[in-house]
Amino acid sequence: MRGLLSTLIVVLLALMIVTTEAGKNKKEKNKGGKGGSDCAEWRFGSCVANNGDCGAGTREGTCSEQTKKVKCRVPCNWKKDFGADCKYKFGNWGECDATTSTKSRSGTLVKALFSVDCQQTISVSKPCTTKIKNKPKGKKGKGKGN
Repeated sequence: MRGLLSTLIVVLLALMIVTTEAGKNKKEKNKGGKGGSDCAEWRFGSCVANNGDCGAGTREGTCSEQTKKVKCRVPCNWKKDFGADCKYKFGNWGECDATTSTKSRSGTLVKALFSVDCQQTISVSKPCTTKIKNKPKGKKGKGKGN
């Protein structure tokens, strides 16, 4: 029984060593060659959703004769109109325009990811809400504890 246990331990150690070395080789392969990042001038296209017009997707990059695909995400909200790669700082929402029943706000470009072309300023709008705000929570029952 001891011989079987010893053999099993040796086999498990050997398997661990083989898988560790295989992982190292895989990492080294990704550093250079076709899929590597030797190139300093990568150009990436926009993020394209895998299904529909938003959600998880991929973007393709090229550099010299190398190409690679990277995972990305297209927002599934109003931000998808100007892309996931243009990051803006927005001001407060304006007053409701009675003729269009919308309110708007503007944003100034903060960062363009993957060197994409972004507008310096944008304006976004959304429908005005007709909700009546409820009384603030936490001030229920005036007589509690007093």
